Amino acid sequence: MSASPRSPRTLKGGFVLMDGDGRAVLRTITFQYNPDLLTRTLTPRQAASETGDRLEALRLRGAPVETLRLEIEFDATDRLEQPDRNKETVDNGILPDLAQLETIISPQVADLIAADGLADQGTLEILPLPSPLVLLVLGPRRVLPVRVTEFSIVEEAFDTRLNPILAKVTLGLRLLSNDDLTYGSKGAALFFAQAQRRESFAQRTAPALAALGMTGAP
Repeated sequence: MSASPRSPRTLKGGFVLMDGDGRAVLRTITFQYNPDLLTRTLTPRQAASETGDRLEALRLRGAPVETLRLEIEFDATDRLEQPDRNKETVDNGILPDLAQLETIISPQVADLIAADGLADQGTLEILPLPSPLVLLVLGPRRVLPVRVTEFSIVEEAFDTRLNPILAKVTLGLRLLSNDDLTYGSKGAALFFAQAQRRESFAQRTAPALAALGMTGAP
């Protein structure tokens, strides 16, 4: 799956993991191959219309709930063709690549042990384990704060040690909005920036009533 030398240089998509306050980058994860398909679903958040207030039919309660679904492919073939330069892949296949993604939704072992210790001491309330701020990066114009809602892996080929060398990961993501994030936080700022960029794109298209066969406003 090597790229042709004449192919244009393509930016890599991936994830950036930041601390909960959004002040420091913990690590970055780049896709080996950018996804061929990205499905986005936007569900409007309309006001309830059963109250008898006719004005409610024209109101929105907030930003739409946006979910994303994408498939990421990992293939060790190119690296295995140069074993001297890729010892880790020879020893472990693509397990390290998969682990990078899996740890996005996996608390650190130290945090799990600490939580168990608090439970053993009789602590009545254990706070949810801390998780990083996850940003999906699809180019510099789309840096989206997200929560992983679905994660599945299909391992399709294996080496002689049964290490996977070809796999597809399907991710379901939910875009976090100002309803999910603290106002003034890094995640909220990124959400508002994306929403403002969408409004700016929409305003570039001039009204064209004539294209609809209309000579004036309805």
